[in-house]
Parts: sequence; C-alpha cells; structure tokens
Amino acid sequence: MVGAGVLSLPFAMSNLGWGPGCVILVLSWVITLFTLWQMVEMHEMVPGKRFDRYHELGQHAFGEKLGLWIVVPQQLICEVGVDIVYMVTGGKSLQKVYKTVKKDKDPIKLTYFIMIFASCHFVLAHLPNFNSISGVSLAAAVMSLSYSTIAWTASLHKGVQPDVAYGYKASSTPGTVFNFFTALGDVAFAYAGHNVVLEIQATIPSTPEKPSKKPMWRGVVFAYLIVALCYFPVALIGYYTFGNAVEDNILISLEKPEWLIITANMFVVVHVIGSYQLYAMPVFDMIETLLVKKLHFRPTLILRFVSRNIYVAFTMFVAITFPFFGGLLGFFGGFAFSPTTYFLPCIMWLAIKKPRRWSLSWIINWICITLGVMLMILSPIGGLRSIILQASTYKFYN
Repeated sequence: MVGAGVLSLPFAMSNLGWGPGCVILVLSWVITLFTLWQMVEMHEMVPGKRFDRYHELGQHAFGEKLGLWIVVPQQLICEVGVDIVYMVTGGKSLQKVYKTVKKDKDPIKLTYFIMIFASCHFVLAHLPNFNSISGVSLAAAVMSLSYSTIAWTASLHKGVQPDVAYGYKASSTPGTVFNFFTALGDVAFAYAGHNVVLEIQATIPSTPEKPSKKPMWRGVVFAYLIVALCYFPVALIGYYTFGNAVEDNILISLEKPEWLIITANMFVVVHVIGSYQLYAMPVFDMIETLLVKKLHFRPTLILRFVSRNIYVAFTMFVAITFPFFGGLLGFFGGFAFSPTTYFLPCIMWLAIKKPRRWSLSWIINWICITLGVMLMILSPIGGLRSIILQASTYKFYN
C-alpha cells in the first residue's frame, strides 16, 4: 500500500496549502479505506464464486461486455501508469545516489539511470505469479516503511529552513489553480492498492465457515494504519521543513546526512523494483490472455518472453521520454486512480447491493462518486499542464 507516491506528498501540500491539504489527506484516507472495504466484501458475495479479478467484479455489476469495457481500460491505464512512474522514480533515486557520492562531478544522464533500473525487470518479469514475487514484495514493503521514516525524521532533524515560505508558489491565479489540481492527483496516486486487491485476496484460502474477507480485512486495516503512520508525518513535516520550496520528491530536497539520504534512495530503488512487478503481473496476465485466447497464439515460453520484454521496454521508453515525476503523478493519479480507487467500487456497490434511496449507504456512496468524478476531471488537467510546462524547457533524452 505504501507506494513511492508518499515522496510527493510534501510537494502536494505546498500546492494545496495547510488547511485544504490536511482535509484532502484525511478525506482520501477515509474514502479509499471505505472503497477497499467494499471490494473485500464483494469478493465472495455470490455463494460458491470468487471474483479474483477487478474486471470479473465489473462484469458481474455491469454485464459481460460493458463490465469489461468499463473496468479493463481503467485498470490497464492505472497499472501501466504506475509502472512508468516507478521507472522514473527508480532512475531518479539512482541518479541522486550517484550525485551525492560524486558531488556532481562527471554527471551521467537520467536516461542511463532509468535504463539501469529497467535492466533488472527484463529478468524479474519472467517470474510466474504473485506467490513467486512474495519475497520481492516483502522486501519492497520493508523498504517503503524505511524510506518513509527516513524522509520525515531527516526533515525533522534538518529543521525549518531559514527562508521557508508557506504561500502558493505560482505567481498567477491560474497557475495556483492548476497546481492545486495537480496536487489532488498526487494525493490520489499515493492510494494505489485497489487495482490488485482482488488478485491478492484470491491467494487467501476460503471456506463458508472461514471466508477470505475476514483475514483480508484485518490485513487491510493493518496496512492502512501503517499508511497513516507513513503518509501524514512525511506530508506535514516535509512541508513544514521546506515550505513551498520542496521538490516533487522529498528525498531530492534532503541533502544531509549523506549516508542516510543514500540509504533512503537505495531503499526507494528496492521498493519500486518490487512494486513494479506487483502492478506488472496483472498486465502480463491480460496481454497473454489476449494473445492466446483472442489472437490464437500458442502459449509458449517464447511468447511469454517476447511479450513481457516488450512491455518492460515500452514503460522504459515512455519514462525516458517524459521523466517528470510530479506531473506524471498528477496526471495518472487523477485520470487512472480516481476511478478505480475512489468511485468505481461505489458504483458497483450501488449496482449490486442496491441500497435504499436516501439511506446512509446510498448517500455515502454518492458523495464518494461525486468527489471521485471531480478528481478524475480536474487533476489530469493540472498534471498535463505541468508536463507540458516541464517539457517546453526539457532537453529530451539528455
């Protein structure tokens, strides 16, 4: 649950401001915990059947064909988007380590660091299933907790900067508004577990006496407590320390102690290696199902080898072309994560459970849907503007 999006939360706070920022952080935590509970509950709502994929749940709610068209594109954009952002994150963290060690002597292009990061995925992509990446996933979880803790403790140690300012950075009203929209997407990106929650729940044994939703919900609550302990201190202390001068990745703003910043960035690298595979697995499943069932390819090792390597190469190429961490988070956070995380589970709940109109459940779901749709419309506008502005002065493949 704790993704690299946590590193952008102080930057998001700088564009939201203290009041709106705190409200949006808490509101996002509550809404996404609620929608995650809905998905865990809906996993086995039909006796004797388990919805092991997000699109299977969508098909049950909206019908065979419409369910696929609603869920699969959203899920695919989300998972591919995360993998692209993680390529950028891994490359930038490696570059930060190099710069810290070499003191900016003999600079190496970010492009090469992204390629170095991508190289390990050409190997890890061929692991067979979720269970086979459990070791990588465990390491990723430990790393994410570690670098989150380092981010806020190092900020606290550094203390409030002498020239700190908490006003909005943009000089114009439109700039402030667009940055606010981007920040909404940054926050949305941080809550990214919904897209693989059903696949994870599918690995838990289930019987009528001991349904999988009980241990799964315990796991979700534990995960969300950890999320709160990581996200809120990083966001609030990072912003308190640097104000609106904070970078879109808090670890880039932190310079000392050097050994700790190097350690934190290496933790990020290990974490995003594991997380990349977590989000790539469902994509591999979709690609291989399409190739075998629809296009009638033979399910051989060569097909698996070629298709997975092409996917890794594609995400690497896009990351090298658009290595804009903050803008990508804002764009994908709103465009992809808000539907699958904030309001699609609510729509499914209304379609399947059919709560009575104006009941508490009905009202809560419609509030989540309204806020989620607004997020989906507004934050990609800000994220896209941010990418365009950065691209206008950026030397591509440099």
